Amino acid sequence: MHGPIPIEHLAPFASRYDALLCDAWGVIHDGVRVFDGAAEALLKFSRERGPVLVITNAPRPSHMIPPQLDRLGLPRAAYSAVVTSGDATRVEIAKRQGKAAFRIGPAKDDALFEGVPVEFADLDKASFIICTGLIDDQSEEPDDYRGLLKKAADRRLEMICANPDVVVRWGGRLAWCAGSLARIYEEFGGTVVYGGKPHAPIYSLAMEEIAELRGAPANRSRILAIGDGAATDIRGANLQGIDAVYVAGPGGVHHGASSADAVAAALKAAGASAIAVMEHLQW
Repeated sequence: MHGPIPIEHLAPFASRYDALLCDAWGVIHDGVRVFDGAAEALLKFSRERGPVLVITNAPRPSHMIPPQLDRLGLPRAAYSAVVTSGDATRVEIAKRQGKAAFRIGPAKDDALFEGVPVEFADLDKASFIICTGLIDDQSEEPDDYRGLLKKAADRRLEMICANPDVVVRWGGRLAWCAGSLARIYEEFGGTVVYGGKPHAPIYSLAMEEIAELRGAPANRSRILAIGDGAATDIRGANLQGIDAVYVAGPGGVHHGASSADAVAAALKAAGASAIAVMEHLQW
């Protein structure tokens, strides 16, 4: 089996596709700045081919993402809409209306719960868990939560994980995400429900958004996904029958995995495949 084709520019591939699903963190920006070339690539695709959707595992409602992208320097003309893991998570929370939840995550994620029928309770009184991340991802490690997670798993509480990402690169450092806690929870035998990539709910929302933007359902063979997470972005696209380009440059979560062997190893470990690999998103 051949590995992904190394490419430097997106333009030669663009004519094959009518819509683009682009990951945010690690592809467009690193939490501090927009990468050189990323904005131009999205603007070009949007103008010449079709709608660009920013599809992110951020555990927040989609309406919160454009102001963040504004601050980082991405023009709003570069994308048509945003779909988040937070959007898909809100759907899952609403399904459990009337049940009390135990919350794990920082106050910065409060907006996830606005307008959603949910009550919070202590762990011993909760019916399920909502995890949006570590309470303090700058000073804590996932292992700090093992005792709490073991207690919850023993109670057989279902966990809703608002961000399947295990880790992201924030500027020059790695920051743990909710997926790191969900992984430990599963080690203890706990059940986890995921809304974000690589799972289906976020893609269902994305397909609905593309159909609305285009005025007709999109053929998945004419949609391209771009991401830096082999297990989330690329594997998720594979499961949906969508072609994927893997970004393996220094801004990505697999920093340093830019050699052919390293790219192949990262994709193989995730059970994923990409049609092409590039260092940075550029037109």
